Amino acid sequence: MFKDLVLKNRSFRGYNENRRITKEELFELVDDARVTASAANRQPLKYYIATEKDEVEGILSLTKWGGALPELHLPKEGTHPTAFVIILQDKDIQPNTQAVMIDVGISAQTLLLSATEKGLGGLIIRDFGLDPLTKYLELPENLMPLLVIALGEPAENIRIVDIPKDGSINYYRDESGTHFVPKRELKDIVISRNDL
Repeated sequence: MFKDLVLKNRSFRGYNENRRITKEELFELVDDARVTASAANRQPLKYYIATEKDEVEGILSLTKWGGALPELHLPKEGTHPTAFVIILQDKDIQPNTQAVMIDVGISAQTLLLSATEKGLGGLIIRDFGLDPLTKYLELPENLMPLLVIALGEPAENIRIVDIPKDGSINYYRDESGTHFVPKRELKDIVISRNDL
């Protein structure tokens, strides 16, 4: 069951815009992330949530998607996310951004697994304009955006495939729009004493 969630939790770049996400649903996702591990239990993360269409579109305009497929201009019109959760660092609690990054990874993955369990999907976005986003959200100086997570009901077919012989890890799409994500095989990533 957990493996099913992990396999369904893909990086979606297209959503069903008719399926709106509510604030209550976002609170549930954030609540699941809230109770995860935190370095020294400092809990320096805060979460900005957005569900209103105008605000979602404003945040979307400050992000970049699908770096390996720039010709597709993702997300395509009519497949935009319907919500965002932005993970913020509260610098008053922990000023060292490097120390916060483990918390961010744990939190983001937990939030997306929770979304997957509820029939939703998401995309972790690190490519955004920090200053423009901070200004757009009208954040105080102590809160800094670290990750943007787009959310919605997935409207894409994504398949995991083995890395090809040429070693390329770039994701790609076929003529039908199916999104392929090359992954290294288990035998290529596990190391034990006998392998050294």
